[in-house]
Amino acid sequence: MVFTREPCRLPVVLSQEEVARFLAAAPNLKAKTLLSLAYATGLRVHEVSVLIVGDIDSERMAIRVEQGKGRKDRYVMLSPQLLELLRVYWAQYRPRHWLFPSRINEGVTPLSPRQINRLCHVAAEQAGITKRVSPHTLRHSFATHLLENRTDIRIIQVLLGHKKLDTTALYTQVALKTIGEIVSPLDLLPAPEVRQPPA
Repeated sequence: MVFTREPCRLPVVLSQEEVARFLAAAPNLKAKTLLSLAYATGLRVHEVSVLIVGDIDSERMAIRVEQGKGRKDRYVMLSPQLLELLRVYWAQYRPRHWLFPSRINEGVTPLSPRQINRLCHVAAEQAGITKRVSPHTLRHSFATHLLENRTDIRIIQVLLGHKKLDTTALYTQVALKTIGEIVSPLDLLPAPEVRQPPA
């Protein structure tokens, strides 16, 4: 029996400028808040979907993620900018239980991952982004941008809820800003004498 290895595909990552355009193109305040939260925290789409109002801890500036992948709880950071956006969102929508309730069944159920995915496609199209954008793209972009800003990879591993460091290490291959700052060994050699061709 012959086993063929699955090709290793690098994740699609948005630049910070593309993320800004994408979030600005969100169709409404609810979508902008949800998509901003997904990018600001790196949560999986299901984790975003099932957040409840009580998971936002403004005292500790953290968001509690209950029973993430592997049935593990964890905390992620709550950025001041995201907190401000959440407050504006809460004042307008007044969610009671689910942070992002579905309009179906009068808010008894949360927005589904499929509905969140649809919001991503709408925002990407409005922003003129041709890359395939999904909630997971925001997660990839979160991790890559943290890495490019020199956040310790083990911290990123914890924030993403990865079991193995190897999974997180994939982002080192797409952190173009970091790759661009590496000095090639060629540039460390003494500058060669460049002879001008005869006139």
